[in-house]
Amino acid sequence: MTSLGKKVRLTRILNLKSKKLFIVTVDHPITRGMFPGLVNMENTLEAIVQGGPDALLMHKGIADRFFPPHAGKIPLILKASSFSPFHPTYDTWVTYADEAVRFGADAISMGVILGSEKQAEMLRNLGLLSRDAARYGLVLMAHMYPAGELIKDEERYSVEKLTYCVRAGEELGVDVIKTWYTGDPDTFARVVEVAPGKVVAAGGPKTETDEQLFQMTRNVMDAGALGVAFGRNVWGHRDPAGVIRALKAIIHENRSVSEALEILK
Repeated sequence: MTSLGKKVRLTRILNLKSKKLFIVTVDHPITRGMFPGLVNMENTLEAIVQGGPDALLMHKGIADRFFPPHAGKIPLILKASSFSPFHPTYDTWVTYADEAVRFGADAISMGVILGSEKQAEMLRNLGLLSRDAARYGLVLMAHMYPAGELIKDEERYSVEKLTYCVRAGEELGVDVIKTWYTGDPDTFARVVEVAPGKVVAAGGPKTETDEQLFQMTRNVMDAGALGVAFGRNVWGHRDPAGVIRALKAIIHENRSVSEALEILK
């Protein structure tokens, strides 16, 4: 049975009306190096919070230093692991469930790279974190990507590989499963149905236009996803708060791409 604590925290991170989820992630510097949009975290977090996404995901050092002014305004998701440019197919454990509780986080999130030589160890870590999250009543999120060296490049966005990722998270008790978008709403619907009500799409690299970003989001929601978890396409935008408001209109109000573009203007 799901604990009351987890139910309370899950309710806090989901939109009260739509029951959908829009997460903004700022955990990129360890995984991919420094981005201009993440240099001044004080300004970046202020702009994001003004837009009002449903939750913010970050590592503990950034949370400890820059999140306090926003405490109580927006739920916090603490990242428990990270890969890096030097070990791109291995997420190592860096933060634990008791720390997430101490930070006041509503959720804790771990990355697992499927098709990696280290997959067995990462799945074991996710299983351990699932146990601890249940113990503390934390929402458990996992970033499940078929990015390992044992998978061919042309197969990474296939329904077969992505459904494997999503089902692995479902099997281990994950509450919110983040994975790549297939690029097509019909095929992504087949991924979503493996774990109904749990799948959020990653934003991936920054899109070339706002219309592309909004169309991808519209397609993801039409496929039946729980929501999205975007990073570069939000804090890398010229108007982070504005693009958040436009994306919220699609995710929570079922607005069209053209309506989102008008909101951004």
